[in-house]
Amino acid sequence: MPLRRRPIARIATTAVVAGTAANMGAKSAQRSAEAAQAEAAQAEAAQAQAAPPAPAPAEEPAAASESPEIEQLKQFAALRDQGILTEEEFAAQKAKLLGA
Repeated sequence: MPLRRRPIARIATTAVVAGTAANMGAKSAQRSAEAAQAEAAQAEAAQAQAAPPAPAPAEEPAAASESPEIEQLKQFAALRDQGILTEEEFAAQKAKLLGA
């Protein structure tokens, strides 16, 4: 006749097994995250070495010769695109600026 374990002993054994599994799973996840982070850092460093530095954008000479009205019109267009001005308000400001 087999001996039966007491319920408390079964609960204790189950708790030990579950605790060990949880601890090992957490360690495994931590190692995986560290490996992924190291791999990403290596890839980023390799990409930085391979890519030449981007040239600085040259200033447009035409920007200095644009009239203040054109600049204001561009600002109103940006406000319209952002939804701050309605199409009617933009058209009114445009007509006022261009004198039409």
